[in-house]
Amino acid sequence: MDQADAIVVGAGLSGLAAAAELGDRGKSVIVLDQEPRHFLGGQAFWSLGGLFMIDTPEQRRMGIKDSPELAYNDWMGSAQFDRPEDAMPRKWSEAYLEFAAGDMRQWLYDMGNRWFPIVGWAERGGSYADNHGNSVPRFHITWGTGEGIIEHFVRRCLEHEKAGRITFKFRHQVDRIDMENGAAKGVCGTVLAEDSVQRGAPTNRDPIGDFSLQSPSVIVTSGGIGGNFEMVRKVWPTDRLGPAPKQMIAGVPAHVDGRMIGISEAAGGDVINGDRMWHYTEGVKNWDPIWPSHGIRILPGPSSMWFDATGNRFAPPNLPGFDSMTSLREILSTGHDYSWFILTQKIIEKEFALSGSEQNPDLTSKSWLEVIKARLLSGKGAPKPVEAFKDKGEDFVVAQTLEDLARGMNQVAGGDLIDADHLRRQISARDLQVDNPFTKDAQLMAIHAARNYRGDRLVRVAKPHKILDPSNGPLIAVKLNILTRKTLGGLHTDLESRMIGADGEIVPGLFAAGEVAGFGGGGYHGYNALEGTFLGGCIFSGRAAGRSKSIA
Repeated sequence: MDQADAIVVGAGLSGLAAAAELGDRGKSVIVLDQEPRHFLGGQAFWSLGGLFMIDTPEQRRMGIKDSPELAYNDWMGSAQFDRPEDAMPRKWSEAYLEFAAGDMRQWLYDMGNRWFPIVGWAERGGSYADNHGNSVPRFHITWGTGEGIIEHFVRRCLEHEKAGRITFKFRHQVDRIDMENGAAKGVCGTVLAEDSVQRGAPTNRDPIGDFSLQSPSVIVTSGGIGGNFEMVRKVWPTDRLGPAPKQMIAGVPAHVDGRMIGISEAAGGDVINGDRMWHYTEGVKNWDPIWPSHGIRILPGPSSMWFDATGNRFAPPNLPGFDSMTSLREILSTGHDYSWFILTQKIIEKEFALSGSEQNPDLTSKSWLEVIKARLLSGKGAPKPVEAFKDKGEDFVVAQTLEDLARGMNQVAGGDLIDADHLRRQISARDLQVDNPFTKDAQLMAIHAARNYRGDRLVRVAKPHKILDPSNGPLIAVKLNILTRKTLGGLHTDLESRMIGADGEIVPGLFAAGEVAGFGGGGYHGYNALEGTFLGGCIFSGRAAGRSKSIA
């Protein structure tokens, strides 16, 4: 097949969602991807599988009172839309909120998706009610994690492939979108040599031929720029976040390279909000890496004490899991590009989780027995993947005394910035607050508040205890690196995922969905994400493209 009703560039979650919807409509579709077939599903495969949904049965069973009005207030307080070009992103955010409070869960449920019953509380904010953050837990972890998310979209597409409606062409790298009289005509590019490396590892870029394919509709779903440090630094908002980190680690594979963004612009698309991005402050170097500079994000509970590179405790709302962008800005303002958690064995056992399907084999396996064994019956010790990082990760320091911990921190960081006495004064002051259920320490207030939610009390937040009490040890320090992840801005699109040019007009035949489109409209998050909105945005914008009436 060298022509089709639609060509989808990128076989990740948004591309699969678009192709599946087109296949359901009886359209002929060619799906192109520069990676091999066993990479099908793209970056979403590696995710924890969290979805932002509103007022669900899972929330209600956990005693959470959510509503569309509360979610709207949280989203707009987080997005902080302030630019003329935010008009369409705002419409996308409103449409997604309606979807997330409406037919999203039932549609996914009917497709076969299920969710872990304890809803996670991500990005808690820590400021005013009308500012950034989730007022209530909304992070629904898909049963099967990222693999579980893509599973049913892959199944739908493979069924259409078997029926002849979808044709996959892997190792096909698009170099140009062909236009004729201002409208899409097709794509052309390079056929790459086959590669059998493990999923996520870098693949070769050895050319073995050329290709040219025709279609009046081209849907770009190629992802963001998180695997391309050069591009990240090029658009880094220094005026807002401070200087770009000298050292970063990658939360996404190298194929998340952003190359289709410029190709789409050359065809008439327009990138807006390119300076908005979402990177994490709690990254650790993977002791068993798959892709270059491979990092893993710690999903922290609220109890670890957070210090800058010189050993000064951060002030609220710079608490673990509360406000990612404010914390990123605060870290970079110190002149260093890393920070430290200090915690106890009791905290790591209850509160440390690692982002990613491969770091949560119990949830990925869809086995309740494995979940119970890993989360509730593990005895002394954190879940095995966390203990593996504690034992083997170069960013982890374990010690019985604070003096030994400080020496280990200086050895890991390569200097003498950490003073044990300075740490002791700050930790001791915090420990004095633990004897009572009331406190003036904002972090301990947050811990008490978190434990009012039974989901946190059961599996996520440790009972308050004294960090310097040896019975709670050993002591643990974790060097936290800046971890690249998501592009919040992107190709400007309307509510059918049709690209909008720099002149404000629809570009006939061009579409964009997923991260390359800022998850919808060119940046439906605004400046801050509430989590679960990345996969949700890929699904929603891909579905919109596949259902577009412009694809006849």
